Amino acid sequence: MKSIVLLLLVVISFASCSDYQKVLKEDEIAPKYEMAKSLYDKGLETDKGKYYRKAIRLFDQILPQYKGKPSGETVSYMNANSHYLLGDYFLSGYLFERFSKSYPNSEKAEEAHYKSAVSYYEVSPIYSKDQEDTQTAMTKLQFYINTYPDGEFFEKSNSKIQELSLKIEKKYYEISKQYHHTERYKAAIESFDNYILKFPGTKFREQAFFYKFESAYLLAINSIAILIPERIAEAQTYYEDYSKYYTGTELSEQARIYAKDIEERTNTQTEL
Repeated sequence: MKSIVLLLLVVISFASCSDYQKVLKEDEIAPKYEMAKSLYDKGLETDKGKYYRKAIRLFDQILPQYKGKPSGETVSYMNANSHYLLGDYFLSGYLFERFSKSYPNSEKAEEAHYKSAVSYYEVSPIYSKDQEDTQTAMTKLQFYINTYPDGEFFEKSNSKIQELSLKIEKKYYEISKQYHHTERYKAAIESFDNYILKFPGTKFREQAFFYKFESAYLLAINSIAILIPERIAEAQTYYEDYSKYYTGTELSEQARIYAKDIEERTNTQTEL
């Protein structure tokens, strides 16, 4: 009995593949549409990518013929969503964007805007790499929020924007910190200054103030004698900026050590 059932499944599978190949090769677009839709629906039911991949091959063949026709909207959406559900985000981002422009009044327009944005969110790289896709995702998510303030995906969009913002903040922070660690102290001071202005609410705010001060301090004490007084005085102002906001932290203890040294050096200089 098991052998018979297995044989039937093989025959059915072979017949199904044969029908697919036949439809794939014929010229009529109606059978292609029906089979593509059937495969797409089967993909939704089973969550198996093989059905989306087969459907996409048929969508690619019929999309030009359905352009401008009532069914074109359905075909375009299913094609974009197939790529999205397969995780082909580079293409789904573009396809959903094109869909929303071609069918702005579609009931799927809101979803298309969101999924286009999410596609760019999904391909956003780690913070150390180029963040062009991250910026695009943030722009598209913000567009969705502005366009659909009561939309289904409002909260998710907000959450994703915050996540992406943190990634960009960290990229700029690490660039500034790299200047500091490579002893390019002037560049570090300027970079941290710009960082604090650009991201006033950043989670790395204390670190930015501290490393700006530390850069100024290390620059001063490693300068030639004639430059030390002026640079020590500048470092002192940065310590005052830092200590206005932060006390009782691990970094603040180190900052106090630097500040004490600055005070001693200043007193010594005054005595001379």
